[in-house]
Amino acid sequence: MPDKMERMLQLVGEFFDVKNDPEQLNITEEVMGKLMQINPSTMVEYNEGDGPIVWIIIIPVKEGTMNRFLKGEISEGKLLDEIMPGDKLDAIYLCSASVLPEYRRRGLAKKLTVDAITEIRKAYPVKKLFYWSFSPEGDALAASIAKAVNLPLYKRQQ
Repeated sequence: MPDKMERMLQLVGEFFDVKNDPEQLNITEEVMGKLMQINPSTMVEYNEGDGPIVWIIIIPVKEGTMNRFLKGEISEGKLLDEIMPGDKLDAIYLCSASVLPEYRRRGLAKKLTVDAITEIRKAYPVKKLFYWSFSPEGDALAASIAKAVNLPLYKRQQ
């Protein structure tokens, strides 16, 4: 049986299929480095010691960037290109939440995301959340997170 890391990579690859969708953000070493420069809480995982069981990626951006993304004027892959040092990042993109099947419905993704947003809000004046839906579960998670952090939520239409 594959270990948790292999299973998580397979889950992400199958669900998001970034190799066949140029609109999506491809998580490379360069992208991870830029996310960590913005804030270490942009990428978080829950790991019980034998591999990740939850991966979360959230991206703080400017409200103008959020609006352009929501209108379909820029792709998810271009969100990071819009961020410059010193920018007032006042919106958060709920980019992805991946949870191994046997750990779902325990609130882990919500807790990790809420905690990450709380940390990011210490550095940036975040006033809005937004997301791009890939599943009904993603819709429910985004709504639950927005309620927990008391921020308005905006959804990109397909």
